[in-house]
Amino acid sequence: MRPITAALSALLLATPAAAQEIAVREVGSFHIGGRIATLEGLPTQEITFTAGAPPFRYNPNGQFPVEQMYVQYVRLANPRARYPLLMWHGGGLTGVTWETTPDGRPGWQMAFLRAGHDVYVSDAVERGRSGWARFPEIFPAPPIFRSLAEGWNLFRVGPADGWDADPAKRRAYPTTAFPVASWDQFGKQSVPRWVTTDPAIQAAYDELVQRICPCVILVHSQGGNFGFNAALAAPDKVRALIAIEPSGAPDPARADAATLKDIPHLVVWGDFIEGHPLWPRLVANVARWQQAITEVGGRADTLDLPKEGIAGNSHMLMMDRNSDAIAARIQAWMEQRGLMR
Repeated sequence: MRPITAALSALLLATPAAAQEIAVREVGSFHIGGRIATLEGLPTQEITFTAGAPPFRYNPNGQFPVEQMYVQYVRLANPRARYPLLMWHGGGLTGVTWETTPDGRPGWQMAFLRAGHDVYVSDAVERGRSGWARFPEIFPAPPIFRSLAEGWNLFRVGPADGWDADPAKRRAYPTTAFPVASWDQFGKQSVPRWVTTDPAIQAAYDELVQRICPCVILVHSQGGNFGFNAALAAPDKVRALIAIEPSGAPDPARADAATLKDIPHLVVWGDFIEGHPLWPRLVANVARWQQAITEVGGRADTLDLPKEGIAGNSHMLMMDRNSDAIAARIQAWMEQRGLMR
């Protein structure tokens, strides 16, 4: 990547966040995707909605909307970006990923609004305000939940043996950029996730692309594979794809990378990858997909933060203490790709 220009650095980094005013044209939301599911044969129940209220005969049968996705948007009065920016979160999380850091700083939603983008933040199917459905009647399996201990190591805040239920006894990586004192606050963002709903999630994202785009898509972790596949399905709609530590990518033997030769890609990686048993394999899979894109004449750039001299970033690098500086690097890449006016 080329270095950030002095002017862009001044715009995104030197000006205090509180002093950067933005003119918002519209804030709103909608649900997209989904289907109507019918339930039959379930027994009627007698329930009480509120303490002290009389019992109510509840019939769980009927028609229910399921597999829909919630999308919130903020549109600027005078956007500088040529296309809206769609922000897709990772597994077991919601659009909160982009809104605010766990230690209370403005998140990337605000960073990219200030940079001049209309921003669309979604809660994927079965997450947050998208809602979820009964299981096993509609979703075929129960949800899974991520513990604080699992996330500590998986998200590369600290070694597995550095976890302790007592915050004072936890041992993070010495150079970690994650705000460690806010780890439990971050854990409150976790929501149940299913491992059987990927087709429904992809369908909702694909429908969102058809409704909103042309656009730029910014994805994180589990959202990576959905973003890559959305671009494959609608190469005429996606102007660029930015993947923050994607946990999956298409198989070059099964997907035609030539479809994406006109869509610039940027993949961003944080620190502590080599010391984890899973992450080097994930990086290798994504690198194979990037290579397939470049071999057909496309552009697939990599921002490896440690190689750029930026140490300590976790998997949740949009929440790390240097998150604004990383957002500025991504913004500079978009400037270089001609995505801004």
